[in-house]
Amino acid sequence: MLHRLVKPTDTIYLYVLCIKEWQQFEEAVQSDYVPGFGKKISSLLDRCLSEYDMEAIYFDEGVRTSKRHQLESKLLQLVNPAYQSLLGHLRTRTLEAFKESFDKAVEKEGFAVAARDSTQIFLEKFDKGSEDATIQQVNWDPSKVKDKLKRDIEAHVVSVRATKLSELCATYEGKLTKALAEPVEALLDSASEDTWPAIRKLLQRETTAAVSGLESAISTFELDEATEKELLLRLENHGRSVVESKAREEAARILIRMKDRFSTLFSRDADSMPRVWTGKEDIKAITKTARSASMKLLSTMAAIRLEEDGDNIDTTLSLALVDAARPGTTDRSIQSLDPLASSSWERVPEERTLISPVQCKSLWRQFKAETEYTVTQAIAAQEANKRNNNWLPPPWALAAMAVLGFNEFMTLLRNPFYLAVMFVVFLVGKAMWVQLDIANEFRNGFLPALLSLSTKFVPTIMNILKRLADEGAAPAAPERQRETELQPRNNSSNSNVTSAGSSSLTSSENGPEYSSPVAQ
Repeated sequence: MLHRLVKPTDTIYLYVLCIKEWQQFEEAVQSDYVPGFGKKISSLLDRCLSEYDMEAIYFDEGVRTSKRHQLESKLLQLVNPAYQSLLGHLRTRTLEAFKESFDKAVEKEGFAVAARDSTQIFLEKFDKGSEDATIQQVNWDPSKVKDKLKRDIEAHVVSVRATKLSELCATYEGKLTKALAEPVEALLDSASEDTWPAIRKLLQRETTAAVSGLESAISTFELDEATEKELLLRLENHGRSVVESKAREEAARILIRMKDRFSTLFSRDADSMPRVWTGKEDIKAITKTARSASMKLLSTMAAIRLEEDGDNIDTTLSLALVDAARPGTTDRSIQSLDPLASSSWERVPEERTLISPVQCKSLWRQFKAETEYTVTQAIAAQEANKRNNNWLPPPWALAAMAVLGFNEFMTLLRNPFYLAVMFVVFLVGKAMWVQLDIANEFRNGFLPALLSLSTKFVPTIMNILKRLADEGAAPAAPERQRETELQPRNNSSNSNVTSAGSSSLTSSENGPEYSSPVAQ
């Protein structure tokens, strides 16, 4: 036996292999956490060492003690991997339980409070679990595993905080986008002097409301001042980016917007009713008003004006595009110097420029070319309407007719028969005019009117003659009807008289005479 104790390896493995319980513990620890691991392993080690003490009691104390330490050391080395594996399982289970509990606690409590309370609770649970795994024969320190658990918990808290903050920021950015996009588009479409001041006011109001809401929402996270300012500043910049993005979209289709505005103002009156070019409208003034409104839209979209810095874009465009086209402009310095011959606006940074002066000039030239046809059509319609409505000859022709036809006029006055004939001809002509609707026929053109009137002339004459014949025959019908109504009444009177006479005669022949009531 002493010879075997001299070989510590053989002695250690002899006792380890005899312990069947160890195999069961080792298999269980490899798969999951084993409650009561420390007590069970401590008891197992005590039995192994006690058995050794019983067998080696008669050997030299120094050798016995040395070999016992070797045996204990080897046993602990054999147990240590299982102990570390057990702590690993304990850390994993604690971390998973923390995640589940923390997600629920965040919904009920503030984020920072939930993080602190949950972290403290589950670190204490780990301490209890590590105490349960403590082996009495050795003082192994579980602090490294606990530190790793703490780092994992902190990493999860940081990840959840980043996700929550990102969701909150996205929510308020979406609300701010919805509150700004459509109103800004409507304001840019109206394009007046108050457009950009109104946009600035809208941006300030909606951004302030969104920042206030976000600030209240992130107060439960207990962020440091720098992080909180960064999030709020990012939300403010998002509001500005929404306005700038919408302005750039509108600037990209400025030509379409200008033509739509021109068409609306030119083709419709103040009541939004379609214009009818009767010849009384001032097309030049209407065109000027519509083009001025389109130029106002161009000047509004030329640059982003989220700051109250003044600029001269409106004046420059008016000087170059409107005043330069006036016939009365004789200043050679204005004519020779083109204020739009530049790639940037004065007092406007490049990053805030949407449409450069050169681009404005090109857009205006294209705009005028594409709207010229509308103006030409309006002028043509007005002239055609004037021609259709003007059936009188020129004044000089009326004067010549009055001078040259004076004798004929006096002849008509001396002979009333001519006047009667002319009056009848006038009535017939008026009837033909109304029946044939000559005024509307000639609106379609001279030749189409002649073709249409030629097909309707004979039927119209026949219709007029038929109506005259019917009106001439109308008085005979009432006379005939009156005679028909009177005829039955006469017959009935004659029969009454005859019957009365016969009654009188009969009475005189038969006896005393009497008078019938009817005869009386």
